[in-house]
Amino acid sequence: MSRQDDFERGLANRRAVLGDEWVQRSLDRATTFTADYQNMITRYAWHDIWSRPGLPHKARRMMVLAVTLSLGRWEEFELHVRAALTAADDSRLTPDELKEVLLQNAIYAGVPAANTAFNLAQAILREVAAQIGYDLAPADPRQADLFAGPG
Repeated sequence: MSRQDDFERGLANRRAVLGDEWVQRSLDRATTFTADYQNMITRYAWHDIWSRPGLPHKARRMMVLAVTLSLGRWEEFELHVRAALTAADDSRLTPDELKEVLLQNAIYAGVPAANTAFNLAQAILREVAAQIGYDLAPADPRQADLFAGPG
């Protein structure tokens, strides 16, 4: 397998996870300064790591969300939230699964980071709710029950 094969396999993974539009925009913005970087992350991150058989893409998505939330890498967080909610395959996260990832990370990454994450994720949910068949309706926090499960 050649480095070009690794790039093409990585590009296929990258497109599957992030969507064609986002990836094409990244490739179209490449310059003589950034092309080597785009090549490197496509081969190493998107082929060498995302192609490993040890974890399903859904688990990898959750990990990326947790890390980007923890590090406050909000542009990447938003990218991966949108991709996770709108994925066309079994790596798609439901809004309830996303909520669980954010709740878990509120404990380990802190409430200020979780505040930002919930606000950003909710804004994205507002944009994609109809597309994914989700009813983002008003709710009374006094009636919420963390132990009742998703819903």
